[in-house]
Amino acid sequence: MSSAARALFVSLLLVMAAAPVASAADGWSLAPAGGGRPAFYAEGAPGAVLQDTVSVVNRSGRPVTVRLSGTGATVTFAASRVRVPARTRAEVPFTVRADGDRTGAIDARDADGRSRSVPLHLRAAGPPLSALTVEHVSVQADRIAYELVNRGTTTLAPSLAVHADGLFGRVLDRASRALPVRLAPGRRLELTEPWPNRPALDAVHLRLTVTAPGGARDSASASARFVPWGPLAGTAGALAAGGALLLVRRRGRRTTDEEPEPTRADVELTGAVT
Repeated sequence: MSSAARALFVSLLLVMAAAPVASAADGWSLAPAGGGRPAFYAEGAPGAVLQDTVSVVNRSGRPVTVRLSGTGATVTFAASRVRVPARTRAEVPFTVRADGDRTGAIDARDADGRSRSVPLHLRAAGPPLSALTVEHVSVQADRIAYELVNRGTTTLAPSLAVHADGLFGRVLDRASRALPVRLAPGRRLELTEPWPNRPALDAVHLRLTVTAPGGARDSASASARFVPWGPLAGTAGALAAGGALLLVRRRGRRTTDEEPEPTRADVELTGAVT
């Protein structure tokens, strides 16, 4: 190898050694807008909607598209899918609901499956209050539908008791049991309670009672009538068909037993022959 070639080879090695190694900092990153904050922190009255902004910084030489999402809290973004050009910063406003004291995260993921996350801390200011309501109770097919609404400032773990009385006594008696849900402040849930063995023929008064730790309690009622329309329709049809058949038979018998009366033309013809 000549001296000039050796010198060029050594120069290339030095350039390659001095070149920075690609890292996460050379791709894209996620952070609270404004800088200097390691996490998002929001505080407000229970149920209040709070605002903040997340920054997506693309330090690479090509565009990147990320999808934003929130975990552990009710987060709504101005745009959940963001395309960030090369060496550009995109700032995306979002809102979060103060649903009690909790910890979540603002997450982002690109098309290659790489993800970034920033912690989110929420605090609901004000004294704790446990309150709920039971609404829109109805019987639908083989189940009872109803809604629960958290009217307080704390997350609730509700329990449900169900009672129903018919014309001849109690037809449903379920003691209070914990529901497999957690109800955040201001949240509404549509739930159903199975009732596979409901009466076939009865008029029922139904009552749902929901309780939760902290003194939350409410109840709601509904009425329902159960009529087996299928069998009744079949019976009514059979009775109608039987009545029609009996009427036809009576008319046929009356026509057979009675002698036909001669018409006026027959009388005049007989008189003419005589």
